[in-house]
Amino acid sequence: MKGAKYEEIASEYLKNLGYRILERNYRCRTGEIDIVAQDGKILVFVEVKGGRSSEFGHPVERFDRRKLSRIIECAYTFMERKKIELPFRIDLVVVFEGSVEHYKNVGFD
Repeated sequence: MKGAKYEEIASEYLKNLGYRILERNYRCRTGEIDIVAQDGKILVFVEVKGGRSSEFGHPVERFDRRKLSRIIECAYTFMERKKIELPFRIDLVVVFEGSVEHYKNVGFD
C-alpha cells in the first residue's frame, strides 16, 4: 500500500469523527503536511504514517523531533498564507496492520 492510500484511509477516519478536511498534501519550503483539518474551532495538522507489518518497526517510530519541527514551521506558513487565526495542534494518524491509531496533540517533552 502506498502513502496516498494511507492518507485516504486517515482522511475518511477523520471525517467520520466529524473533522472537516481543509487540504491534503499541503507543501511549503520546509516540507509537507499530509492533512489539514478542522476539529471544531481547532486547526489540526495531521501526519500520516502507515505500514503493513512490524518487520521494520511500528510506523509511529518514524515520527521524530525533526519531522515535528518541519510540520510546525509549515503549519505557521499555512496559517499565514490563508490568514487563519485559530488555535492548532499536531496529530499523528497511523494506519497499520488493518487498524487506525490516532495520537492527538503529539509533541516531545
